Amino acid sequence: MATTMKLIAKTVLGSSAASVTFSSIPGTGYTDLVIIASLRNTAGNGLGSLRFNSDTGSNYSYRGLRGNGSTATSFSSAGWVSSFGTGYDEALFFDVVPSSMTASTFASTEIYIPNYAGSANKSVSISTVEENNATSAEISVWAGLWSSASAITSVTLLPDPFGNASNFAANSSAYLFGITKS
Repeated sequence: MATTMKLIAKTVLGSSAASVTFSSIPGTGYTDLVIIASLRNTAGNGLGSLRFNSDTGSNYSYRGLRGNGSTATSFSSAGWVSSFGTGYDEALFFDVVPSSMTASTFASTEIYIPNYAGSANKSVSISTVEENNATSAEISVWAGLWSSASAITSVTLLPDPFGNASNFAANSSAYLFGITKS
């Protein structure tokens, strides 16, 4: 059985932008979705967020790991909600290069969404790598769940999950692919 990736949509920012949205995602023709992104934040925040179908409710949960070669940390939506309050269960997260890191560097992120049009909750895997030249390098992996039986028809990437003044920097890019199995 051959698997094929087909480009559905792409965004390459000519100037900074408050979000990247893929809308009108077809409900048929594909089994899974993949987003490949290269992102940088215009502010100091190193955390971006992902929302489906403009859902800002407490319908997201996740677990993650982050490592930089000398230190590893783990986190979960339950832990972050209890430590920092609501907002940490209203999106899925991924890492973004903040403005404080080396100029013109971007985080490389892959978001995989299997069975995006099915009638069950949606699982998501997210991996990001980023570096600050010789100073540091980091990888993070997230396993997420969107607790909704709705088909995913739109995906929005945000440079800051909490509405702080930031944007994705110019030259950030995101590509949406559909996966078919024949």
